[in-house]
Amino acid sequence: MQKENTKEQPRYIIILLILAAEAVFILPFVLQRIFRTTFLESFDISQTELGSCFSAYGIVALVSYLFGGPFADRFKPNLLMSIALILTGLGGLYLATYPNLFSLHILYGFWGFTTIFLFWAAMIKATRIWGGTNNQGIAFGFLDGGRGLVAALFGSVGVIIFSLFITKDIELTSVEERRIAFKEVITYTSFAVITVGIIVLLFLKLNTEKALASEKASKLITIENFKIVMKYKSVWLLMIIILCAYYGYKMTNLFSQYAEQVMNYDKIEAAKVGTYLLYTRPIIGVVIGLLADRTKASLWIIIGFFLMAITSLVFALGLINDSTNLLFILSIGIMAIGVYSARVLYFATLEETKIPMAVTGTAVGFISVIGYTPDIFTGLINGYFLDAYNEKIGHQIVFAIMFGFAIIGLTASFKLFKHSKLNTP
Repeated sequence: MQKENTKEQPRYIIILLILAAEAVFILPFVLQRIFRTTFLESFDISQTELGSCFSAYGIVALVSYLFGGPFADRFKPNLLMSIALILTGLGGLYLATYPNLFSLHILYGFWGFTTIFLFWAAMIKATRIWGGTNNQGIAFGFLDGGRGLVAALFGSVGVIIFSLFITKDIELTSVEERRIAFKEVITYTSFAVITVGIIVLLFLKLNTEKALASEKASKLITIENFKIVMKYKSVWLLMIIILCAYYGYKMTNLFSQYAEQVMNYDKIEAAKVGTYLLYTRPIIGVVIGLLADRTKASLWIIIGFFLMAITSLVFALGLINDSTNLLFILSIGIMAIGVYSARVLYFATLEETKIPMAVTGTAVGFISVIGYTPDIFTGLINGYFLDAYNEKIGHQIVFAIMFGFAIIGLTASFKLFKHSKLNTP
């Protein structure tokens, strides 16, 4: 197999990958994370109904992961990623018309196809190619850390646009006034995503694209690819690790809402909490990536789950309220370090566990089928408990559930660490 390193790949490629990798998820996820209560008011839906939209996304994504992986082993990443970005942005323009709940479900299902079937495995494979044999930690560290910066910048501009269209104190505005302002945020974001798609099509060119396309993957039928990846014990452990880590990542959607409903921040201050937290991702991503390349990616995933477990327990016990602002800031900061550490590195372990480059897309797709199922059920679980109980108790329950996932992830990541030391499939 041909070995590549980052020196043989143009540096601007990772910048384009970072930009694209987050831009495609801004509309389905990041806007709701930053403007959660405004989103619910503007579309006149409940927490549970929003959760059902995420479930529609997750169900389509489930199938898309499975078939999109082999698809990525056969087509150029820039083509698949560009089409995905443009279609996702067009969906955002439709979102700006404020469709009804049924149409929202259709839209989220459509986004499940564009962001996963067309985009996800192609993006992971392109990043692995860029990282080469010895720099997987820094490649995925740059990717996820950079994604945090892109999300933060999108969020900051979104907050600015939202603020510009609010001409008086936010607490004195009507729901209709906030709907008008939020529509401008959605429209700006949609055009930005489409623009990124065009840039990716024109400029995302990998040096080894042709060489890798001619490897074994092109000679294998899909079922043989799946048989190969299913033989790896690390694949099954990664399924569990990603499932638990991604559940933790989905919980960061609640930080802005917690700030508003439990800490008594106003809507703009709460939106800033979610945005500022995203600025920690670049720092965490780069630092953890560098450390992982000097030790083992699986070791830092263990540390990430440990931090998630401790901080989710603090929230679950109800120790944080409007009189403990410093504890709130420290807890979400430490939880972010844990969540982002695990998220940065779980695909960096593909090289550590010796999964062949030629079936990367298939492996990513197979792992993701189970690993990203929190897209289906996290929103429904959180929506149910947050609607059924008062704001404080509801948040305690959902963070207690997160604690359980963190413990399971901690166990699986420890097993992966021990397995990778054996250097066997």
